[in-house]
Amino acid sequence: MNRCHLAPGEKLKLGNSIDASLDLWSRGDVQTCTDWGAPVIWDGMFDPDHYDQEHRRNHSSVSLTVFAVGRYLDAYLEAFLLSAERHFMVALPVTYYVFTDVPERVPNIQLGPGRSLKVVRVQRHSRWQDISMMRMRAIADAIESQIRRYSRYVFCFDVDQVFVGRFGSEALGDSVALLHAYYYHRPQSLYTYDRNPRSRAYMETGDFYYHAAVFGGSWQTVKNMTETCYQTIMEDKENQVEALWHDESHLNKYLWLHKPSRVLSPEYCWSSDIGYRGDIYVTRMLWAKKKYDTLRITE
Repeated sequence: MNRCHLAPGEKLKLGNSIDASLDLWSRGDVQTCTDWGAPVIWDGMFDPDHYDQEHRRNHSSVSLTVFAVGRYLDAYLEAFLLSAERHFMVALPVTYYVFTDVPERVPNIQLGPGRSLKVVRVQRHSRWQDISMMRMRAIADAIESQIRRYSRYVFCFDVDQVFVGRFGSEALGDSVALLHAYYYHRPQSLYTYDRNPRSRAYMETGDFYYHAAVFGGSWQTVKNMTETCYQTIMEDKENQVEALWHDESHLNKYLWLHKPSRVLSPEYCWSSDIGYRGDIYVTRMLWAKKKYDTLRITE
């Protein structure tokens, strides 16, 4: 495995001094940067204390958005928030934005210093696919109305997962994407891009297959990302088209056209069902046990 996929003479676009200590050559078993010079973050490449100190010095702050609609709130939200308190950006100020149709059922979690929680009421859609796709509009609206005033960075998560290890400031960047745990070892021919030419999410080829369960970046970039995905989703709806993997298909198209400045390895969102992989030294987030048979009932 090449440590860093760059053209001869091309340098890594680290962006700022925070990444000065990033060791691209500490992991010879995995790809540690992309063809366009963005780092791919794996355990062993960075000093956690260095990143925390630099981001505190720069007064970095983070908003976390998560959707807990319908039965998903009762099934997953409390465990998600409790684990985030233990592992997500613990060195920095964090504001949780919980989007839900039942605000009164959001659990009362004791938060640490510098951490707060805001509840945003959203409309309940009958199909889970529509809930998934419409979150892009809700996130963009929240960034415009609230988040941009308080946080430099935004991370967006699915609720049906739990933090199990450090998910820290080394993950912050202008545009952050996550390698999908089920596809990072597979050839590109098996990536499940949308192959329907009628869809705005259509892709003949790409760079990686990204997981929509985790994405983030500066508030400006995430606002543009979510607004663009929402626009292409609505254009598909007008043309009576639905992308194969809904908002994830549109996110992959966006990230192909607008390359992320930072890519997170699958250790940042791993599935225990995959089994042992020698290149996964640690797991930072795990998929929760799926309950689709009861949670995705159309009402």
